[in-house]
Amino acid sequence: MLTEEARKERIGRMMALAKVYRGWTGTQLATALGREPSRAVPLTGNPKLDLIERLAVALEWETGEVAESLTDPDASVHEEAAGGLSAGALSAGGCTLEECAFEGFAFAELDERAQMAHRAGDFHEMEGVARAMRRVAGTAHERAVAANRLAGVYDGFGRYPRVLRCVQEGLAEERISPDLQLMLLVNLANAHYSLWNLHESEWISSGLVERFAAAPPRGRLRCVARAFSLAIRGHSRRRALGRCGSRAEFVQMAEDAGRDLAEAERLYAELAQEYDDPQYLGLANTAKGGLIEAKVAAGRLDAEDGISEIVTRLDDAIDLAAPATPHLLESWGWWSVFGANIAMRAGQCPDDETRWIGSERSDFEQAIAICTNKAAEIADHLNLWPLRERAFTLEWFRRQRVGHSPSDEGLTWTLDAEDVRVLVGTMGRFPLFRPTGWAILERAIVTEAAA
Repeated sequence: MLTEEARKERIGRMMALAKVYRGWTGTQLATALGREPSRAVPLTGNPKLDLIERLAVALEWETGEVAESLTDPDASVHEEAAGGLSAGALSAGGCTLEECAFEGFAFAELDERAQMAHRAGDFHEMEGVARAMRRVAGTAHERAVAANRLAGVYDGFGRYPRVLRCVQEGLAEERISPDLQLMLLVNLANAHYSLWNLHESEWISSGLVERFAAAPPRGRLRCVARAFSLAIRGHSRRRALGRCGSRAEFVQMAEDAGRDLAEAERLYAELAQEYDDPQYLGLANTAKGGLIEAKVAAGRLDAEDGISEIVTRLDDAIDLAAPATPHLLESWGWWSVFGANIAMRAGQCPDDETRWIGSERSDFEQAIAICTNKAAEIADHLNLWPLRERAFTLEWFRRQRVGHSPSDEGLTWTLDAEDVRVLVGTMGRFPLFRPTGWAILERAIVTEAAA
């Protein structure tokens, strides 16, 4: 439990982060928090609920996450303490301006508009439509559809704890169609994967894979769901490699991940050919990149060869100014992450995971720098929060390891206002990343523009 003085300091720090994140002046921040500028931080260090809620809105965090950050000395949140969506987001009573703009529309019309907004990437428009859908939904099926649409909104915003709650709400409805239940289950697995709840994402996707093995899918929706389920299970297993307790378990997990990702790549390539949809090409390419990491982990491919293939392809394939679909560009961002993962494992000392092999910077360390920079560049270009989380985390690990070298003792991480804004946004979206985010802020040099 934090002391009173420590809480006051933490409140002030979080207010400063909110100010940078929103680009506000001190007066604008005070207005948003409902405080006098000269008395923004409570004298007692015990903020009232309204201040916590306003601060959560300013930071785009969940209310419970802000509250826990003000009481936990480690500022660590390992599960969504807020209970999910705010009452205003889910309430059927009273309508926001966005909802009222769609008064009088039938549910089917609203659903069509929501899908159009989703395809256009207009998630602010889609949010108003989805909330209006909740107001007019009259059956269990319609309520579940509305919940799924709202989950799509928050997925677009990178608000994965909220995605999880929306999908769970949809699945709680009874007597919904098998196809709708299938979509919700796939989205549930993906939300858990995005939040690094890997046991949950693997179990849910495994259940779906087994279902399709027993009854091969027919129709586009079910064929896509099968490919997506294999990809989620494969990537979940790939991410879980770091949690294996033995070398044998590690190799087996890598083999299992590789099989899933190879099959997902094949299925997505078939879907892309059949339906001429660019998103399937991007997903196939992401599975192909993850397969390289799995092959290296399983000992089927040399680490240097795997890194060389990834870096070469990144150099040849990525030009942010060239015309390319967002789906394919995102896949190259994930290739960057896979390359950094390979280099991270290959470059560590066998007896100490926090140190690099040798006293000088290794080729592996340089590969991580190249890959994390490219991942961050693509994440910013596409506004992709999951890639930002990976780029921050991998760069943090790299700097910690480099810092063990005597020649790098002065290595520092300088953050400007935009860096802090993105870091705070990432902390709000990924609870398990928050301890790393606080550690970065505690040790980084923040320029005056972001102070």
